[in-house]
Amino acid sequence: MADLKCKFLGIESPNPFWLASAPPTDKAYNVNRAFEAGWGGAVWKTLGEDPPIVNVSGPRYAAIHSNDRRVIGFNNIELITDRPLQTNLDEIRQIKRDWPDRALVVSVMFAMNKETWAKYIPMIEDTGCDGIELNFGCPHGMSERGMGAAVGQVPEYIQMATEWAKDAASVPVIVKLTPNITHILPPAKAAMDGGADGVSLINTLNSIMRVDYDTLTMYPTTDGMGTHGGYCGEAVKPIALNMVAEIARTQATSQLPISGIGGVTDWRDAVDFLALGASNVQVCTAAMVYGFRIIDDLTDGLSTFLDEKGIASVADLVGRAVPSVTDWQHLNLNHVEKAVIDQSSCIQCGRCHEVCEDTSHQAITHTVDGERRFTVIDEECVGCNLCVSVCPVEDCITMKPLTGGVDPRTGQPISDDRLEWTRHPNNPMRQDG
Repeated sequence: MADLKCKFLGIESPNPFWLASAPPTDKAYNVNRAFEAGWGGAVWKTLGEDPPIVNVSGPRYAAIHSNDRRVIGFNNIELITDRPLQTNLDEIRQIKRDWPDRALVVSVMFAMNKETWAKYIPMIEDTGCDGIELNFGCPHGMSERGMGAAVGQVPEYIQMATEWAKDAASVPVIVKLTPNITHILPPAKAAMDGGADGVSLINTLNSIMRVDYDTLTMYPTTDGMGTHGGYCGEAVKPIALNMVAEIARTQATSQLPISGIGGVTDWRDAVDFLALGASNVQVCTAAMVYGFRIIDDLTDGLSTFLDEKGIASVADLVGRAVPSVTDWQHLNLNHVEKAVIDQSSCIQCGRCHEVCEDTSHQAITHTVDGERRFTVIDEECVGCNLCVSVCPVEDCITMKPLTGGVDPRTGQPISDDRLEWTRHPNNPMRQDG
């Protein structure tokens, strides 16, 4: 069987699945249950200075559900730990003593002055923890106090605080990056320049979930007032994957070890993150929705996948997909694909025809010889993949590559001139890189 053991920044764990810094890692009771269930590691909920902050006593979470009531997006307004610092330190020390084979990293957030970092980092490291994660991502509550995302959005602050942490720490320092920015590379580069051993991403996105349709106030509220929170769960995974891949494929940051976070719900999500450059993954929302026992499905699924692919270890999967990520101007415009509908599995729902007729290229018929039947008109199909995306039957519609570069709208070979136009400096679609 494939080896699921993981080593991230020299921190060993029996599998690459860690719990992210969040409510599930708020206390020893939770982390102990997680390790009993089989999680490979945990990042302790963010510690701050004493006296501790105060969280609201009311709704802290909200969710977006699919039609079958499955949670696909999650929002929270909870702040960092509201428990005394010494209580947390005592419990971290106990957990690490009881579970020496599990990774235990501590998330921290302090004011922007060197003396504070120099005071608290050694106290935390004295617990025996394996590493320190710097929370530069929290988008609510703490950012209004000049911490969290307020630091993560300013590369100069990231570098400065990372240097302070590195000066005070002897264990690995991980910088947790915020997605509430325009481009992930400047913050990642700032973390590198500050001496970070690795980065973790993404933290949560600024969000308001909806309004209360009875009161017409935002939802949820505390005593009638609400605030933006941090958005997470399955819905943020594509954003997280893009940012992870950007760091992994860019020469200036490609050597920076990455812990992937953002919507990991099943083993496929873990494969996505690992193949796009992460060395391990952190999980929060899925554990909060389904409980700690999902670790069995995560580890079994990943192990089976690696076995089927003949991949010996998690480390051998890391970065496998990175070479396939490029910029638009480097895509092959001579490559042509067409949609193909498997008539034996088609349920005749008509969704492919409806969306193609209304919003795409009118490339799918709805009748053949007077009978209801959905087929692709090759000369109209541009291979956009919309029909594949909306079809309710998996693999009923697939994309098939064709030999030769033929423009489906003209039937003529795609010329070198058209390919060259994409590289022309006056092309508005062109990107330098």
